[in-house]
Amino acid sequence: MKPYLTTFAAGLMLLGAPAFADVSPTILKAPGRSEAALAADAGRKPIQVLDFFGVAPGMKVLDLMAGGGYYSELLGQAVGPKGSVLAFVNATPEDGDTAKLDAAWQKLMSRNPNVRLEKGNIAKPDYKPASFDFALLHLEYHDFYWESEKYHYPHMDPNEALKRLYAAMKPGGVVGVVDHVADAGGDTRAVVDKLHRIDPAVVKADFQRAGFVLDAESPVLMTGQDDHSKLVFDPAVRGKTDRFVFRFRKPK
Repeated sequence: MKPYLTTFAAGLMLLGAPAFADVSPTILKAPGRSEAALAADAGRKPIQVLDFFGVAPGMKVLDLMAGGGYYSELLGQAVGPKGSVLAFVNATPEDGDTAKLDAAWQKLMSRNPNVRLEKGNIAKPDYKPASFDFALLHLEYHDFYWESEKYHYPHMDPNEALKRLYAAMKPGGVVGVVDHVADAGGDTRAVVDKLHRIDPAVVKADFQRAGFVLDAESPVLMTGQDDHSKLVFDPAVRGKTDRFVFRFRKPK
């Protein structure tokens, strides 16, 4: 077993992982989900992940850096008509094709009227205070340390971003973080730029510095067979990386 996995398992035993009401697997069969989304389900295990985070009907949710809306749609189904999902994306998509992004989101929102898209400056999002019961960062937190003129991605200050997120969460609210594992060591921005991975210890330290408490962590997406030296888009590991799953909570 890799050293990180040994440490991870020990941490999980110490933290514990309280059970929550099950998210219905029927959300995966919601009409209109794309073929790409359906194909991603097996590797992402969204039902187990959302169960672990404690997602429940009626919640007010933020899907931060929501991409194409994979989780926004599932969250909309999971929280139901009395809940809501705000999907936040950068004003300019990475491929620059705003029309394509808008068309895809319009279709998604027509299927899920409790999901709303907001475009903004991802480096300085403007949230209302104490607005959300749950927020999700799925395979995106490492991008807090990334920047790219080519892909329209601004320089970010992780401390400022988490300060804003902390203020946006209700007391007792949960932030779920899923991301690709990087081995410890090296400059975080350099590692992210090269591999699009992040050291789990960096994430824990960042969130705890912002005032969040690490509530629990899950090994559900750890394969134990990932080569952490490879870029996550490398065909040898794409879709099969080790991914940590952390549940942070804003104290009441």
